[in-house]
Amino acid sequence: MLDSILNQNINANIYEIIIADGMSYDGTRRIIRNYQNCNNNIKIIDNTDKIVSIGFNKALTIAKGDVIIRVDGHTKLDTDFINNCLNALYKMQVDCVGGVTKHIGRRIIGSSINIAQSSSFGSGGASFRKNITKGEFVNTVAFGAYKRSVFLDIGGYDEELKRNQDDEFNFRLIQNGGKIWLDPFIKSSYYTRSSFLKLFKQYFQYGYYKVRVFQKRGGIASIRQIVPFIFTFSLIILTSIYLFTGNYKLLLLTIGSYMILSLSTTLIKIFSKHNSPILSVFLLPVAFIIMHLSYGMGMLAGFIFFINKWQDREVKDNSFNSNYFSENVS
Repeated sequence: MLDSILNQNINANIYEIIIADGMSYDGTRRIIRNYQNCNNNIKIIDNTDKIVSIGFNKALTIAKGDVIIRVDGHTKLDTDFINNCLNALYKMQVDCVGGVTKHIGRRIIGSSINIAQSSSFGSGGASFRKNITKGEFVNTVAFGAYKRSVFLDIGGYDEELKRNQDDEFNFRLIQNGGKIWLDPFIKSSYYTRSSFLKLFKQYFQYGYYKVRVFQKRGGIASIRQIVPFIFTFSLIILTSIYLFTGNYKLLLLTIGSYMILSLSTTLIKIFSKHNSPILSVFLLPVAFIIMHLSYGMGMLAGFIFFINKWQDREVKDNSFNSNYFSENVS
């Protein structure tokens, strides 16, 4: 990830790299210090809370640039990523730009997860996961580049959200009249989870914290965000009906319809051109059901756990010092 930021086709002296480290003990800090020996524009700060939104806000506070770009640890940027972000940001006169993210999976299971997340059936057709050829206005992007003024206007990331903090922020931006542009020339790669257990945990948390996004923003940004919950909740209701009445027809219809869609998508992938191992494609139905049920179960748990928070719409960004940020301009 760090190499891809340093190897941009742009003068490295005009941007800084701030790394919020979650107190890692796997040698990450030693590696970063080695990079610092050769690059004066790299800073590392402690994220003792080990929460992405808090680490981002701390890094944001000390940032000096006119443009703020979030990059995650599992990401690799195209060599023209920053250049293309800057060009699109000012050419389109928008508040945020992002690009197409290519998913990469390691080994058989990782490749299966990659295909599932990149498919419309798996992820609901998020624009930044598609191979688009024309730019478009969207409601969210991955690894967005923002004008500095955006954070002064609407605040930082909401620190209550361990997941979906970027989705909530982008939704908040749009609700405040901002515009987000997806540009096909802005490209990056994202390395997916490598096990089904990690995939389950990831999507359970996505569903769980998505409820707080709904509550804080007073609505949903896209219908696709609640489809897995509707599917999961329907299975629970229809299973209960079957257990109490013996009527299994609607349950069978729901499961059968899902299986048809899942297997149809799998067959299309089998006969399409792809670079993934064939076994990874055959595992697609497993990846699909884990993604959808874990997300739906997480959202159900969120609706229960956050049941008393529908009136709590306060953005909690205490680690972002907006006064220091407004003065700390290069």
